[in-house]
Amino acid sequence: MDTKAAKIEETVEKTPEQKLNTVGKGSQNVIEIDLLELSKEMLRHWIAILVLTVLGGVIAFCYSRFLITPQYESTATMYILTKETTLASLADLQIGTQLTNDYQVVVTNRTVLEQTIDALDLGDALTYETLKGKIRTDNPSNTRMLQITATHPDPQTAMDIANTVSLKASEFIADMMEIMPPKVIEKAVLPTQKSSPSNGKNALIGALIGFFLATAFITVRMVLNDAVKSEEDVEKYLQLTVLASLPDRSEGKSGEMADDKRDKLKQSRKKKSRWD
Repeated sequence: MDTKAAKIEETVEKTPEQKLNTVGKGSQNVIEIDLLELSKEMLRHWIAILVLTVLGGVIAFCYSRFLITPQYESTATMYILTKETTLASLADLQIGTQLTNDYQVVVTNRTVLEQTIDALDLGDALTYETLKGKIRTDNPSNTRMLQITATHPDPQTAMDIANTVSLKASEFIADMMEIMPPKVIEKAVLPTQKSSPSNGKNALIGALIGFFLATAFITVRMVLNDAVKSEEDVEKYLQLTVLASLPDRSEGKSGEMADDKRDKLKQSRKKKSRWD
C-alpha cells in the first residue's frame, strides 16, 4: 500500500509541469508544444498581435523619419589607363585590372583625403578617419572602371567630396607612381534623393519585430501555464481517467439556475416550517 501511495503522490507532483514529459528512463525533460492549441491561442489574441505589429511599424517609421539624419550619395567614375595600354593587348588589360585594385587603396590614402579636406575647407567638420568612413570605392566586374562614392547629409558636399577625391587621387597617382594617371570620365552630380534611411524598409522591420514579440510572449505564457483547465487536460497531462466532474455554479446560466432552485427550495422549507 505504501509503495502504491508513493507512486500516486509522485505522479501528482510531476503533473503540474504541463507540456513536460519524461523521456526514457533518465530525468531529461522535453517541452512539447501542441501546434493546434498554439494556433487557437494566437487566434484568441489576434487583436493584441495586430496592435503590437502596427505599433512596431509606426514606431520604427517615426524613428526613421524624424530621428535619423538623411544621407545622400554622389559617385564619380575613373578609367584606369596606362601609356602602353592598347585594346588589342590582353596583357595590358590584365595590368589595368590589377592597377584598379591598387587604386582602390590609394583613393583612401591619408594624403589624398587630407588634401581633399583642405581643398573643401572641411577641417572643422571632418577628420581623416571620418572622411574615410564616408568614401566607398567599387570596381564593376570585368572592367577597369573605378567608382568613388561619397556619402554626406548635405547633397552638395557629397558631390564636392566625390569630385575632389577623384581629382586628388589622380594627381597623387601621377606624382608618386610615375605612370599615366587614371582619367575621370564621369564627374559626380548633385543627388536629388536620399540614399538612406529607407522609411518603408525600417517600418517593415519594426512591424516584424512587433509581431515576433507578441507571438513569442503568447507562446511562452502558454508553455509556462501549467494549470489544468478541463477533463481533457487531466487525461492528457495526468494520464488519469475522469470519473465525474462538478459544475461551476458561480458562472454561466447553469450556475444561475442552480442558485435559483436552491433559493426556491429554502423558501419552500420555510413555508412548511411555518405551517408546522
